[in-house]
Amino acid sequence: MLEMNEYVRVMQKLYGKSLILESPTEFHPVLHFYFTDALAHIDYTLGILAYNYMSPRNIMSMEYMRWRLDEEKVGDRAHFPGFVNWLKEEQPEKYEALPMLWSGVYDNDDPAQYRSFRIVLNPDDKKAIPAEYLSTFIDEFFDPKFVKQLYKTSSLARLFDEYVRSRSA
Repeated sequence: MLEMNEYVRVMQKLYGKSLILESPTEFHPVLHFYFTDALAHIDYTLGILAYNYMSPRNIMSMEYMRWRLDEEKVGDRAHFPGFVNWLKEEQPEKYEALPMLWSGVYDNDDPAQYRSFRIVLNPDDKKAIPAEYLSTFIDEFFDPKFVKQLYKTSSLARLFDEYVRSRSA
């Protein structure tokens, strides 16, 4: 890293966050996976914009990202993208409360996606994602009201479990 660019500052913001006052062991397992996964995509996107693409940091991140491709298909995790779209139709207030990254990437009508593990808001736009968006994503994922929705007993977790049961019946 030659100088501190805007992406490095956003990365420092990400690594300054903590769940120390929370109990991640009590998080819903699927919501926890996708929470961690979103953070990994944010981290990876920041990493390739802040550091040399082949830095050891980015190489390690790529290894995790390859592993997660199979992990997102395990068990009830496979239902998460459909759940986001179901929320949009059936529970619009819950959908609107989701972090922008989740609602963008998993909404079938939104062009945002993970492309080569990077966050891409619009596949036709060749510019790097603005640092402000990544900063906003971090703020949303660490918003205390959102973090409370990650627990097994939250209304979002109960809706997810209900959604999975309705698809399994």
